[in-house]
Amino acid sequence: MKKQDFIKAVASEAGLSQDAVSRALNTMVSVITTELKAGREVNITGFGAFKVSHRAARNGVNPQTKAKISIPAMKSPVFRAGKTLKEAVK
Repeated sequence: MKKQDFIKAVASEAGLSQDAVSRALNTMVSVITTELKAGREVNITGFGAFKVSHRAARNGVNPQTKAKISIPAMKSPVFRAGKTLKEAVK
């Protein structure tokens, strides 16, 4: 499902305009992004949790040249599904 399809489905289900749902979705993504950038978790009870995972620096190999390379440490966003969502998907 693409973003626009999601917006249409939520608008239809909630009886809201697509514009209102689009603004709410964009705001939600913006708030989650801001919180993750600040190093904080976002927990939505029953749905799941968004957090930042810290990946350590490591050595790797360039698959084309077989040269050894150094992969720097990085942060990566992670979503972990909540119990209610897991049960609904089973």
